[in-house]
Amino acid sequence: MELTRGVHLIEAMKGSYVYLILGEEPVLIDTGMPGKAEDVVKALAQLGMKPTDLAHILLTHQDVDHIGNAKALKEASGATLWAPCAEIPYIHGETRAQGIRGVISRLMRVDRPTVDRSYEAGQVIGGMEVLPAPGHTEGHVCLLYRDVLLAGDLVTTRKGKLRPSPTFLAWNKPLLDRSIRDVGMREFAWVCPAHGEPVARGNLWEGMTRK
Repeated sequence: MELTRGVHLIEAMKGSYVYLILGEEPVLIDTGMPGKAEDVVKALAQLGMKPTDLAHILLTHQDVDHIGNAKALKEASGATLWAPCAEIPYIHGETRAQGIRGVISRLMRVDRPTVDRSYEAGQVIGGMEVLPAPGHTEGHVCLLYRDVLLAGDLVTTRKGKLRPSPTFLAWNKPLLDRSIRDVGMREFAWVCPAHGEPVARGNLWEGMTRK
């Protein structure tokens, strides 16, 4: 589904959405739950694309429902795999997450990818600006493409409303709240989260921060 010019939602990845950006270069945002790489490949084919057309795969953070197909898709595409520096030890499996995140990562087996490059704040990749947005995890980032925010797990949506990422999954709740305020200072018209349907921003962001 094309949400706005050049921004495609891969509907088969509902539950942990993946987005395809066809801007300066073809870029995939996150990779969804493990075992669904073929669904991404099929979605690309529906757009007349092959995996090898991808230039970059951008991971917003370490969680298994975001890195689940990164290894398979990187191998199939040859794309450069990017991730936040603080997240890379967890993505590689060198450091084990704590608490509920650690339990989830042990229950959901994932083929660990090798990250090629890490982000710098404000870096632009394929027309997307990297926005540090820690709190859900230590190194979580959002990506801003034109008037579209690829939000990762900073926020979720339900019934057309925006909500902060669940507190029980937050690495640092005050930092998560601050990231929501900081990202909200940027201009964008669309919010595309991993969990929940994309929404027009309108005044929804202000509703989260007026507390």
